[in-house]
Amino acid sequence: MGIPDIRMLISVEFEVFGHVQGCYFTKYTRDLCTKAGIKGWVKNSKQGTIIGKIQGPKEEVNRMIDWLSKEGSPGCQIEKCILQNTTTLNRLDYKDFAIRF
Repeated sequence: MGIPDIRMLISVEFEVFGHVQGCYFTKYTRDLCTKAGIKGWVKNSKQGTIIGKIQGPKEEVNRMIDWLSKEGSPGCQIEKCILQNTTTLNRLDYKDFAIRF
């Protein structure tokens, strides 16, 4: 029986609904992900949601999903957060975390 790898890398796409644009949600997301060592991207969608992809150690990504689903940036009101295409990775696809436009 092997020791479980707590550094397992996962990748998740997300979309956050609610009052999430115009309250620095993308900037907070980038700053928190950078601090946590999470790679990927985030951006405002034309539909008024926040979309992105996060990759990193499972524990850190799960913490970020919690923030995206429940907390968010000051002044935002999250209705829901939809996660999709969750996969495990051998290596990260991104070198850093970026805000896309």
